[in-house]
Amino acid sequence: MSGLNFKKEFDLNFDDAVVKISAALKERGFSILTTIDFSGKMKEKLDKDIPQLVILGACNPHLAFEAYSMNSDVTSLMPCNAVVRQLVPGRVSIELIKPTKMMEMVGDDHLVQLAQEADQILSDALNGLSH
Repeated sequence: MSGLNFKKEFDLNFDDAVVKISAALKERGFSILTTIDFSGKMKEKLDKDIPQLVILGACNPHLAFEAYSMNSDVTSLMPCNAVVRQLVPGRVSIELIKPTKMMEMVGDDHLVQLAQEADQILSDALNGLSH
């Protein structure tokens, strides 16, 4: 796990990985608001081929509203991104942004404390996935 995100590799095909992390997040109160086919967009816009990569915009409405109530500027940092990246066929990396890293940019200790709860939920979701 890097300083910016929670990251773990799995022996899963790409589509199954997207379904599994989406379900794991949903079980923990997060909704997937957006799905960006990053590799598809790179092909479409630049005619560049990269391994499959999807960015899921995940949001826990309760935590998001609480953060917004503390400082409405945090909406620039929402939603939390979940990345599914194909490494090789049958092997993926799943990466979840650490909300504390985003809230540290705001410079508000109360927001960082709130984000620690989101960090724990996201970490649990990732660690709860089976290979």
